Amino acid sequence: MNSQQGKKRRKLGVALVAGLALVATLAGCSKPAPQEEAVVGLTFIPNIQFAAFYNAESAGWYTENSGISIRHHGSSEGLFTALTSDQEQFVVAGGDEILQARSQGIDVVAVATYYRQYPAVVIVPQDSSITSIADLAGHKVGVPGKFGESWFALLTGLRHAGLTQDDVTVVEIGYTPQPALTTGQVDALVGFSNSDLLNFAAAGIPVRSINPEAPLVSICLATTGAYLKAHPDEVSLVVAGMVRGMEEAIADPAKTLDTAAEFIPSFHDEVRDQAAIVLPATSALFMNAEGKVSPTFDPTQWSAMAKAMEDAGLIPAGVEVESAYTNDFS
Repeated sequence: MNSQQGKKRRKLGVALVAGLALVATLAGCSKPAPQEEAVVGLTFIPNIQFAAFYNAESAGWYTENSGISIRHHGSSEGLFTALTSDQEQFVVAGGDEILQARSQGIDVVAVATYYRQYPAVVIVPQDSSITSIADLAGHKVGVPGKFGESWFALLTGLRHAGLTQDDVTVVEIGYTPQPALTTGQVDALVGFSNSDLLNFAAAGIPVRSINPEAPLVSICLATTGAYLKAHPDEVSLVVAGMVRGMEEAIADPAKTLDTAAEFIPSFHDEVRDQAAIVLPATSALFMNAEGKVSPTFDPTQWSAMAKAMEDAGLIPAGVEVESAYTNDFS
């Protein structure tokens, strides 16, 4: 949707001082609070998966005087549309989506990691004979559409298993995974470990998940190269607030759920109960192998992703990887 949901502003105070101190730590310098307005675009509808940004907004780490706000946009709006038209200065998107956008001439640069682990999984009925990606050959596989992370995971996963798109029947199921799988419309589908898989469990539908072994970079915080050069202080502040929000989501999930209620409509009863299950699964994606939150990118992972996406025909040959991300703010 195009309107901001539950935006809650706070005046400068102790929270801002703490936020700026963190910026100084992450950016390696101490600078005045940025004054430029900036909008952080969060895709689709309000969801507990954006808890870190809700924490940052509610606590005042994104404050009125710094001019930083958060905004949700619905599925009818292109992922990078508001960014390229300067309605948003930041967007939360997959590293694979960012690399593909750059191959199409869009000026977008990843500045921090949000999910360190790729959440896409192949979901099959518990009693299915499919036990690996190679077993998908000859079967109907559901995806929301031929776009985004689920599509990229399927194509690169098939390639990794020695298959191509022609070896399966792709069915575009939109956002109806449960009826698609339970009615036999598809034999398997690509979903996400911190949402679809949990929703099947909550509905009492027995399923299994298979790792597609897709060498892809997951969700990142991104901006344009032009904004990055012109407003490094704002980038530092947004990254710092995001990181602190991630750490709070891990350390205090109960408080984070209370905060999310300020931003997510109808956040009570079953909606809140399900969010209480999704939040720890999402928080687990924030952490590296040492169990720490770090916004730093792994250059080898970006290179491996570029190769996999090129092999799968998702990007043309020769896309420059090094300019697609930066570790200057980690």
